[in-house]
Amino acid sequence: MLKKSLSFPSSHTILLIIAGIIAILTWCIPSGKFEQLSYQTLHNEGYFIHEKNNTTVQYRASQDLLDSLGIQIALSKFENGDIRKPIGIPGTFQYIDSQPQGITAFIQSPIKGISDSMDVILFVLIIGGFIGIINRSGAFDAGIQVLARSMKGHEKWLIIIICTLIALGGTTFGLAEETIAFYPILVPVFLATRYDAMVALATIYIGSAMGTMASTVNPFSAIIASDAAGINWTSGLYGRLIMLLIGLVICLWYIIRYAEKVKNDPSKSIIFEQKDEIDNLFKKDETKEIAFTGRTSLILIIFLASFIVMIYGVSSLDWWFLEMTTLFFVSSILIGFIAKFSEKVFVAEFVNGAKDLLNVALIIGLARGVSVIMEDGQISDTLLFYSSNIVENLSAGVFANVMLFIFAGLSFFIPSSSGMAVLSMPIMAPLADVVGAPREIVVDAYQYGMGLMAFITPTGLILASLTMVNVTYNKWLRFVGPLLLFLTIYTCVHLVISLNFL
Repeated sequence: MLKKSLSFPSSHTILLIIAGIIAILTWCIPSGKFEQLSYQTLHNEGYFIHEKNNTTVQYRASQDLLDSLGIQIALSKFENGDIRKPIGIPGTFQYIDSQPQGITAFIQSPIKGISDSMDVILFVLIIGGFIGIINRSGAFDAGIQVLARSMKGHEKWLIIIICTLIALGGTTFGLAEETIAFYPILVPVFLATRYDAMVALATIYIGSAMGTMASTVNPFSAIIASDAAGINWTSGLYGRLIMLLIGLVICLWYIIRYAEKVKNDPSKSIIFEQKDEIDNLFKKDETKEIAFTGRTSLILIIFLASFIVMIYGVSSLDWWFLEMTTLFFVSSILIGFIAKFSEKVFVAEFVNGAKDLLNVALIIGLARGVSVIMEDGQISDTLLFYSSNIVENLSAGVFANVMLFIFAGLSFFIPSSSGMAVLSMPIMAPLADVVGAPREIVVDAYQYGMGLMAFITPTGLILASLTMVNVTYNKWLRFVGPLLLFLTIYTCVHLVISLNFL
């Protein structure tokens, strides 16, 4: 008899399995909904739109209305645009007619997900074209050779610098999806310094995950969650800063420990059996010396400037995927012009580069398709209602840690940080008053819970990132599992200690 070798399913299959499980859950978990309140401006006047039982009522915006609904948020938070999405109204949950998602909904979910994620997908495809152009120019290969020589003997600083910078982006403006652009750039650099692709993946992804987990001034999580909880966003800031510093040190220690082990003995790599395959995809010919000309320097300057402008635009100019995609498209044309590509060569290389990331684009669409099933099944509010009942009558320390795991679980169903904040904070934050805990602890539990889950949740960004470096999900779980355990233990202790200082 011949043994059949079993292999771990692809990212696409994992997401389809999860979508199927969520569809089944919509038949088991009753549908429910909190009443919602949204703010809009009409003719320079502010109004609240109260959505209740599939009907909407419009009120002139006032603090008295918020107080009457039990929403302890300042009116100015809505007027200033700090809270832009509809928020849940405490104490208004009610069950509604079930919305079970059947076979048709399951089959349609990937298509709906791709349609809903088109802005992100276009960004990824244009990034692919951009990378194709820069690779064809030869400037990137020349730059890697120079960088590898300059870092010789100091390779661990590459991990420290890149991971720290990405974490700073995460904690300040939520650098996450944008890191997709970094993998084709940085993986060859790490391979040239005799690390494996897992080190590159960990440096980028864990840096982003740790930064967003311990967001300090990130408007998409820390600020919007604090506003929705009815507190100033500076409350608990120092605690989150400590979490960022200690958490980042733990992550850097873990990554460097693994990286040095792999560098000294490549067979210790978790992905050692994929070494040749990954090398063929990313590694450059180190024996072939590439001339570093003035044209090469100019192309690399434009290349680096594109990322600097992207980060500045997102953090300071309110840019999103349309602007970022346009930036890299224009940069591609400019580099092609400087490299003196013919029109046919430019188009061919751009299309080939985009084609290389088509797989990643599909992963993003499939992940969004899982969220579509949850939204259409209307079970997210029900899970939030059940969760709010769990934490009643707990001591403050137990409350903080139970909230941590509740938010971690909810983030699987509501992966958007801003969406989770405006939906859950008006419901969850007042529960802290009942148990005698400060509301800041709920904001912290929300951030840390979502952040911890982001290391592994398939409905987040991890599967797309793994696809970028051709690493399977089971290999990532094997690598990140011990680190996640360390961080979870530290986070639980940190939350309890924080109660004595908030």
